[in-house]
Amino acid sequence: MQAWHVREGEYVLKGDTIITIREVKEKYFDPQLLQRLQEQLNAKISSLDSKESKAKALQRQIKALRATLANKLEQSKAKLDAEKVRFQNAENQYQRNKKLFEAGNIALTKFQDIEYKYQGAQADYLNAQIELSRVEAEYLDKISKAESDLNSTQADLFDTEGSIAKLRNEYANMQIRNERYQILAPQSGFIVKTMQAGIGETVKEGDPICTIMPDVSDLAVELNVKAMDVPLVEKGRSVRIQFDGWPALQFSGWPSVSVGTFGGTVKVIDYVSSKPGEFRLIVLPDEKDEQWPKQLRVGSGIKAWVMLNDVPVWYELWRQLNGFPPSLYEEPLDEVIEKKDKANKKEAEDEV
Repeated sequence: MQAWHVREGEYVLKGDTIITIREVKEKYFDPQLLQRLQEQLNAKISSLDSKESKAKALQRQIKALRATLANKLEQSKAKLDAEKVRFQNAENQYQRNKKLFEAGNIALTKFQDIEYKYQGAQADYLNAQIELSRVEAEYLDKISKAESDLNSTQADLFDTEGSIAKLRNEYANMQIRNERYQILAPQSGFIVKTMQAGIGETVKEGDPICTIMPDVSDLAVELNVKAMDVPLVEKGRSVRIQFDGWPALQFSGWPSVSVGTFGGTVKVIDYVSSKPGEFRLIVLPDEKDEQWPKQLRVGSGIKAWVMLNDVPVWYELWRQLNGFPPSLYEEPLDEVIEKKDKANKKEAEDEV
């Protein structure tokens, strides 16, 4: 940790610098590390260009060797054909003169001269065959060597491309790392508490730096009710809330005469228990009631009463004295009692 730019209790906007940190790993000590990486990347790119040029030159060389091989083979085959014809003529002449010599029709010196020419033609024909094989083998060897060099160059090309991709990734990561030497506020709010106090302390990945309370204008209350009371609560129920620090006087079952309490409405009822035997309620301010105090802080204690159906005073007293559960009727109790009385009277008339 190099420098703090805020203090506890200060208000920060999203994007404000909270703290500046510096490196502790030797790998990142070089202040010109990005420049060094860029130089390495440029060198690799230049090497890649050279290898691409070499690969293209080898491809041209292989193409030229193949063309030369084809021309040389044509020349050698043409010479071989010519020597073959010459050899066949010499052989025919030799066979004819051999018979004449055996019959005593030609002199020995003339026959020896014809025999010498025949042997020369035979040797030239064999040499032409050998030359054809030599030319083909020579150029195939050159082509194979060039293709081997081309394959090696292409392998170096792929290796260099991989090194370039790795360097680019390292360069991009280093750019992002440099931008994160300043830790910025992720949202607007108040600095509540700093977890790392002193300059020079070492922080690791995932270590908390400070706590920011979001700057929100929408407030809500979290209540916990017993499991046995959950069936009595439904969304939209009115709630009377007493905040810690605000004097209040609440009459159970008589919210109209309560003093110092604030209105709310049940917005959320959890489907699973948050604590053993308890369920959580989320209560929002009642827009029709008095506004909640602006001085409220997150985490303040409260006491709340969820309002059920309106009933006559005598019924509530009677219920309390007898220990009966609260009313679950959705319509006013007077109308329900009146309907029951009418139904009882009708049954009595039918029986008469």
